[in-house]
Amino acid sequence: MAEGIILAGGYSSRMSENKMTKPLWGIPLILHAVQRMKPIVARVVIVTGYYHEPIASLFSMDSQIEIIHNDQYALGMFSSVQCGVRAIQSDFFILPGDYPLIHTETYTELLQAQGAIRVPTYEGKRGHPLFMVQELREALLKEPIDSNLKRFRDQFPVSEVAVDDSGILKDVDTFSDWMLIEHLMEGRG
Repeated sequence: MAEGIILAGGYSSRMSENKMTKPLWGIPLILHAVQRMKPIVARVVIVTGYYHEPIASLFSMDSQIEIIHNDQYALGMFSSVQCGVRAIQSDFFILPGDYPLIHTETYTELLQAQGAIRVPTYEGKRGHPLFMVQELREALLKEPIDSNLKRFRDQFPVSEVAVDDSGILKDVDTFSDWMLIEHLMEGRG
């Protein structure tokens, strides 16, 4: 069974507060990502950084969740990717924790597809989560820490998986994003 990596190590600088624990429809933002991924994976690894304690405290009682603090989070998101990949041993999903709308079915469709790297698409646009087979783990860990997922991904053939899920394109970076997603979920958008 695949494992999941959720990235939550950043500063949330465009929100000016810890967006991962900010309530969205009554629960912390990151919990939406976890709840939608969790039924499909053997376990979820959440990689924290700047806001380690508040995020870790949300999941202290869940044995299917492992919290890992990336002490190099200031070096950027790829350092958190590598930190999470070190903790897994099987095929895996990688998802930034600020994607609250991805359908659980999207994970299933990615699992059932073929290819070493699988990316969901909606109306021709690539989104998240990214799926990789465990055979790419060592290559990813050898990639320079100042690299990024796109640069790594583009070194290999990528299978695009068309999904009926616009949530693969909707993250929360700014307060405007936050308000848009609040309205979408309330049926006003």
